[in-house]
Amino acid sequence: MAKLIYSAITSLDGYVADEDGIFDWAKPDEQVHTFVNELERPVGTHLYGRRMYEVMAVWETAHAVADQQPVMQDFAHIWQAADKIVYSKTLQTVSSARTRIERDFDPEAVREIKALAERDITVGGPDLAAQAIAAGLVDECHLLLAPIVVGGGKQSLPDHVRLKLELLDERRFGNGVVYLRYRTST
Repeated sequence: MAKLIYSAITSLDGYVADEDGIFDWAKPDEQVHTFVNELERPVGTHLYGRRMYEVMAVWETAHAVADQQPVMQDFAHIWQAADKIVYSKTLQTVSSARTRIERDFDPEAVREIKALAERDITVGGPDLAAQAIAAGLVDECHLLLAPIVVGGGKQSLPDHVRLKLELLDERRFGNGVVYLRYRTST
């Protein structure tokens, strides 16, 4: 059975975007981006909320941008090769291949996807991840902690959910980013 992984780049104080919705501070440098590419390479399906999908959809054409760094071209190819499921009540069409829209997040349907998948699945975006965490679906959390405190904004982890975690891996990068990989346990 595939693992469902919540992956996020977050500030040290636990936000994926600041109070103005800005997350430019989370842009990975080449070393971190190369590491992220290796984390994403085995992923077969991405689960996104509408906002996260709209942020990520740029990767559908990013490989064609002139003078694009090889690490970013690589990520674009990795992203394009994976299936995407977007959970949205308002999105009418998608702008990427291998993508479908679901109107509601159905934990039982996600359990079935996990049971049938041959490759791991990621859930992107804190709102959708909160639903998956609350439903007991998330097997691992991969957090990249950026060396910044933003003081408020969009939380990376939900309130009112208690989750025991077992540290599986950690890594420090030259730019101050720290990677933490946790397994969830009940």
